[in-house]
Amino acid sequence: QVQLVESGGGLVQAGGSLRLSCAASGSMFRIFDMGWYRQAPGKQRELVATITRGGSTNYADSVKGRFTISRDSAKNTVYLQMNGLEPEDTAVYYCKASFRRDYWGQGTQVTVSS
Repeated sequence: QVQLVESGGGLVQAGGSLRLSCAASGSMFRIFDMGWYRQAPGKQRELVATITRGGSTNYADSVKGRFTISRDSAKNTVYLQMNGLEPEDTAVYYCKASFRRDYWGQGTQVTVSS
């Protein structure tokens, strides 16, 4: 079992930046593939970025060049650095850990004003 707690969301103007954090409980963080997903009102949850336990990353086309995912195994934490935010980035952002099954955090709201 692993528990995930996201933080760092908030209200920001277009063009601004935020850094999301997802802290994982337990001692098995290093074996999990981690990811950030988001869900806007009335839309399906979508992938934003993933990072494998080996450090390989993958991004949705809509965030490439603006968002960066990273992980710190010493802190059991995965980050999402978001630059150049746009109103279309407004959503609840969720952290996911995957190993044999998926674990989800409770989400953190990101609102980008125009």
